[in-house]
Amino acid sequence: MAMRLYDTAVRAVRDFVPRVPGQVGIYLCGLTVQAGPHIGHLRSAVNYDVLRRWFLHRGYAVTFVRNITDIDDKVLAKATAAGRPYWSIAYANEILLAADYRRLGVLPPTYEPRATGHVPEMHALIAELIAAGHAYPAADGSGDVYFDVRSFPAYGDLSGQRPEDMRGTPDGPARAKRDAHDFALWKGVKPDEPGDAYWTSPWGPGRPGWHIECSAMARRYLGAEFDIHGGGLDLTFPHHENEIAQSRAAGLPFARYWVHHALLNLGEAKMSKSLGNVVDLEYVASLGVRSAELRYYLAAPHYRSRIDYSDDALREAAVAYQRLENFVHRAAERVGPGAPGELPADFVAAMEDDLNTSAALAVVHESLRTGNSALAAADDATLRAALAAVRGMLDILGVDPLAAPWHDGSTGGDLRGVVDALVALALEQRAQARSRKDWAAADAVRDQLKQAGVVVEDTAHGPRWTVGEQ
Repeated sequence: MAMRLYDTAVRAVRDFVPRVPGQVGIYLCGLTVQAGPHIGHLRSAVNYDVLRRWFLHRGYAVTFVRNITDIDDKVLAKATAAGRPYWSIAYANEILLAADYRRLGVLPPTYEPRATGHVPEMHALIAELIAAGHAYPAADGSGDVYFDVRSFPAYGDLSGQRPEDMRGTPDGPARAKRDAHDFALWKGVKPDEPGDAYWTSPWGPGRPGWHIECSAMARRYLGAEFDIHGGGLDLTFPHHENEIAQSRAAGLPFARYWVHHALLNLGEAKMSKSLGNVVDLEYVASLGVRSAELRYYLAAPHYRSRIDYSDDALREAAVAYQRLENFVHRAAERVGPGAPGELPADFVAAMEDDLNTSAALAVVHESLRTGNSALAAADDATLRAALAAVRGMLDILGVDPLAAPWHDGSTGGDLRGVVDALVALALEQRAQARSRKDWAAADAVRDQLKQAGVVVEDTAHGPRWTVGEQ
């Protein structure tokens, strides 16, 4: 059976044929680290982690590149507002992001390049585009360099737009552009931005535009042509459209497949740091939902289906995962944990069909029912087979309760989930005391947590806890 993926470039599901047999190169647009991550970002990480795990299961050697955008307009604006160096803002948020990836069991990438570490590669690509007549330095002495959109006839094919129907690109003064749709490859020094956010270049001191970094880093780590370029649906235009234009204008075949995941919305709006409507892992923990349960929630819908977040939907997913978890533990107590086993044919068919995790989970729950019936009947042979199948399928999804990071191999299991649940219970008791204005009881819960080394901070999004000094 051939793996099939939806390719945004052709607007159809098509067979996946790797550039090199037995190998897959994937470039995923990572985060701009002007703030800490929210669960919308983590959906992207989980979706592509499942895709990567599936390719690994099928025996592919996978090179997985996920970048960090550590300098751009948003990072510099945050730095200016906070009175801090831009790199301290970026690095602090990068640390938070890495911690959240670990908490969700996301495999580390093969390479995780930062934009600031690849300025020479960007210079080289920009110079090639200028030499080929596809880019030009601004004539106003600003030091800006722009891509000439009209020089690339295929511009707009990925997003299904034509330049005449697009809005102008607001990434530089209109007077410096030949066309309002041209986009910045290099941005000259500006007096109102941090003085340490610039590099020397053939066009004067400046910094890279947003789009050029991904083309340059993809070429650096995956070559002129690679298999899959991934990212959120909101990146299709302008970011990915611009990546295609600048890469192919430079003679690079670039990505063979464009795979986009749908967004995670809060109400009717996309979850966004700039809008301030975000849910992060601390808030999720305050609901009593563990990281494995959140991962299950994010992986369960098809990656191209929009998720409309609600606390209730998250709790329902947590309960569904707990049913699987309870079965795995009970079955392992009776017949031993064994190892993840052969995958049912229907599960394989679902995963091969555009990574249909929703249909795949239906197969998981069918095996759960078979396993529970075997438990009730003391049918150890059937139970052992069901346990192996369930663990094998959950392993692909990254939520096998008996595998890392959810289980540490000791007889007591991984206590992090237990701690999360107990703290959440204490915080719920504190919230109930506050609601009835029993301040003494609320303070007592907080003090008891502090004595146990858990520091509670009240925020606009609810209580946030960390492990601190007793």
